[in-house]
Order: sequence, then C-alpha cells, then structure tokens
Amino acid sequence: MAAMAGARVGGDFWGPHPPLPASSYILVRVRGKQARSRLLQALPRDRDVVCWVEAGRDTGSSDSSVRFVVGRCDPWHLISGATEVHADADDELVAIAMLSGVPVYDSDGKALSIAEGDPRAVIRHRLDRTYANPFTGEAMTLCDAIHLCAFWRRLIDRNRPVAAAIGFASWKRSTAEPLLWGGSTLDFSGRPSGIAPGDRIFAWKSRVRPATLDQLERSGAELIEVEDGFIRSVGLGADCVPPLSLVVDRLGAYFDPHAPSELEQMLQDGDFSAEIIERARSLRHTIVASAISKYGTGQKDWARRVADRPHLLVPGQVEDDRSVRCGGGPVTTNLELLRRVRADAPDAYILYKPHPDVEAGHRIGAVSDGEATRYADEVVRDRSITSLIEMVDAVHVNTSLAGFEALMRNTPVTTHGVPFYAGWGLTRDLGAVPARRTARRTLDELVAAVLLLYPRYLDPVTGLPCTPEILIRRLAEGRGARSKGPLVLIRRLQGLARRRLATLRSW
Repeated sequence: MAAMAGARVGGDFWGPHPPLPASSYILVRVRGKQARSRLLQALPRDRDVVCWVEAGRDTGSSDSSVRFVVGRCDPWHLISGATEVHADADDELVAIAMLSGVPVYDSDGKALSIAEGDPRAVIRHRLDRTYANPFTGEAMTLCDAIHLCAFWRRLIDRNRPVAAAIGFASWKRSTAEPLLWGGSTLDFSGRPSGIAPGDRIFAWKSRVRPATLDQLERSGAELIEVEDGFIRSVGLGADCVPPLSLVVDRLGAYFDPHAPSELEQMLQDGDFSAEIIERARSLRHTIVASAISKYGTGQKDWARRVADRPHLLVPGQVEDDRSVRCGGGPVTTNLELLRRVRADAPDAYILYKPHPDVEAGHRIGAVSDGEATRYADEVVRDRSITSLIEMVDAVHVNTSLAGFEALMRNTPVTTHGVPFYAGWGLTRDLGAVPARRTARRTLDELVAAVLLLYPRYLDPVTGLPCTPEILIRRLAEGRGARSKGPLVLIRRLQGLARRRLATLRSW
C-alpha cells in the first residue's frame, strides 16, 4: 500500500491531466445520471465540485460550481486537490482515495468505512495474480511491478504537458515517441500552430530552420532540447538508424558550455546515493566487458605498433556538429585537432580514427590520408573505437564522446575543446572550461549522471521505455539492431556515392 501510494500507480495513471480548480474541491464519480444529479444537488453550494463521468452526454448542470471531466483520466491527478470523494463502493477510485488519505462517501453521502472500501482488499486481490517482467519474462513480485510502473509514471509526468515536437525526422519518430509520450498523442507535424506563451515544445534544434526557432521563441514557447543519447543504437544516425536513447534537457544543450544544462547542474550540485553509485559501477563494468560504445559493440583485436613510443588515439568528429560548434572553441576541424595533438606530444605514435558518419560519406569532416599523416602516424578505419581506447596510453579529443568512453575504461583523456565531461577533475583540460564547474566528481558519479539519471532508453524488443541495463543487455546479446528498411539502404548507397565522388575529386 505504501509503495502504491508513493508511486501513484493504479488505475489509468498514464491518463490525461485535465485542468482542476485552483482551490480544494469535492470529487464526484457516481454511475447513473439520476443518482449523480441527486448527489450534486445535495452537495454544499459554496464548494467547488469536479464531476468525473464516462461520456459527455449528460454533463449539463445549472450549478456553475460543478466542473465536468469526461472520459479516461489519471485518477491520482483528479484526487490531488480533493478534500472528499463521492463514488460507488466498488469503484477502484475508492481504494486510490483511501490510499491517498482522502475521505470517501457513497452516492447517498454515507461515509465508507475501511471494511467497505478497504484498499487492502485491492492489494490482496492483486497478490493472487502472477506478474512477469516484460523485458526478461521472469517472474516479479507485486512490489517489483509497482516500481516498474513508477519508473514509467515518472517518465510520463516529465513529458506533461508538451504541445508539439519539431525537428524529428520521420524515421526517428517510432523510437522517439515512446520516450516523449505524456499521456496523449504528440504532434510531430513540424508546423505547430496556436502556440501560446509558456507552451512546451520538444525541439531537435539542429533539424529546425533558424527562422522557425526564432518565431517560436518570440511566441513565448519553451523549447526543450532533444538529442541522441550516449548509447545510441547498432548503426549510424546518418544511415537513418533510429536512436534507442534520447536526452531531454529543459535548460539547454548538454554539449554547449556557454550556458548551464540539466546535466551540468546534476554534476555540479547533485547528491549521488550509495545505491546509484553501485548501479553506475556495475553498468560501467558491463559496458566495458561487452565492448559497447555509442554505435554498438566492437571487437578487441588491436595491437600496439611500436614498443618505445606512447600511443595516442585521436577520434575525428563531424565538423559541423553542434557539439564542435558550441564546445570546440578554436578547434573547428579534425586537421587542427591533429596539429595540436602533435604539438602537445611530438614523440607519440598518433592514431587517427575518422568519425563513422564522415566515413559513411554523409557528414563534413573528411581528412585525406595525406593530410592526416602530416601529424598522425596512422589512420585507422577497420577497428572498433573500444579496442583502440583499451590499447592506447591516452586519448585526445575535441568534444568527442569517445573521451567519456575512454574514461569508463580508465584511459587518460586530454580535452582540447570543452565536452560535458571536462572540468570535473577526471580529464586533462586544455580548453576554456567554464568557471562554474567547480565540483570534483568520481568516475562512477560521472557515469551515474551521464548514463543512469540523464538519458532515456527504449527497449528495441518490446518497444517500451527501459533502464540502461536492459538496453545494454540487448546490445550485448546482439538484439539491438532493427530491420534495415529501404531508407537505410538508400542512405548507405548515397554515402557510397559521395565517398567515390570525393575520391575522384582528390585525383
């Protein structure tokens, strides 16, 4: 009972949240028009009344103090400001009200006793049922089921109320919608109309025209940043492979050091419990053991080239990526990053690994082998980023997520730009880290914020929002890949054509 009341699950807890009176009110849900009318007439005239009915055919009332709510709703929301509830004794709303400590009366105004509406009977009834974890198929207890529903409820409540979602490519919507759903259909049309000041809109800003963003901001709308998560999928976004993880930030982009983000605030001011730190440590070990990175898994089959020189890895990036434009500072190209790394470590054996989206021919940032080897000793294309990270002595990055992946594998990291993981005492920072980042974090505190508390994850098997542990399990089992539709194949052919055209131009 305590778990249900604390989690506020039971009934249609995912249902809509209609407007309610600002002050306390009486909540009525009684079947039958005549019984309901009789009750409404008997209630005090000086009190606000919310009447919840199944259909809208008989919602008329001459009493202006009665507000009708029609159809399915979140019952916990409806009782949130109620001082008393009037309902039929067999209505599950009675149990929910009693769990919330709200007095309950039947349609005749008689107070229902614990025996007549005992929520413990509801619990006992549910204890007789068998529950299965939807992700694993294993048996779970009622309390386990309540905790899972509470996880979903927190996600749904964070998404309320959002008017629309803009900048989402059609191929992303099938995986984005379950992670952004707030109890009602989300408008992905990209042409939101009737936006009022204060309306919330999910925005994938890199895919929205600046004029549209300016128009929405002038209208007073709150634009909520959405981006790929840090464990994305098996496959490339540039190949139109939908993401299985998203980050949603109401303050700003996590990769923009010019302004705070929810992730930065979490790292600066957050209090991490022993339980969450242990989860982070376990998740980190699982990711490392499975050789999982942002774009899936990789093989550990790389050997050092020379014995007497330190090996450094330099991951390339998409040069017009927002993280580079916002956090790269003076480092705007992959060639400039390589030049700086060579200047910083003149005796090192430098390995340069181009970004996979650039290699696929879709994005800006290609460096010819001739240019790259002016500063790097070798260009590596056919090995996974994880195998390289575990082999080298250190990783040098601009703002690449590969630096975070290197930290998880205890490989030293030097940052030349200002990625989200710079400035917390875990990296050697050559970029202009904001002075507001004063906290010092352990590796597992960083992992807890970045992988457990901040992103949202989707299980590719069930299509349900899940924990990162479930997604990592799917990826490790090779079950994270979705079928390759015609759009993915077309994009790969486009990338191949661009790469061949670039080769012809270089001749």
